[in-house]
Amino acid sequence: MSMIYVDSTESGHETRHLVQSAIEAEITRLKLAARNAQKRLAQFEKKYNVSSEQFMADMAAEDLTGGDDEYIQWAGEYRLTQKLKRKLNQLQGIEYGDSSALHTN
Repeated sequence: MSMIYVDSTESGHETRHLVQSAIEAEITRLKLAARNAQKRLAQFEKKYNVSSEQFMADMAAEDLTGGDDEYIQWAGEYRLTQKLKRKLNQLQGIEYGDSSALHTN
């Protein structure tokens, strides 16, 4: 979890709204990208009847009818999906606080 503190002034509230809106827009974009990547992974998984995790752990280009090109595509989509999930988790874990809370005893 990460915490973002924003000044409690009126302009700070506007800034907080802008920051939250920007992060929410990025979350939406990442979710769409992750969904699209997952659809592409599903095509490989269906074709070879194996999960992407199993593919990454056990298979080589020689195991695929498309050889190196198909291996690179599948592995790339898998890595992209993992990266997108990590970013989503980071952004979805952000909490927002008022900077005035930092100065109270």
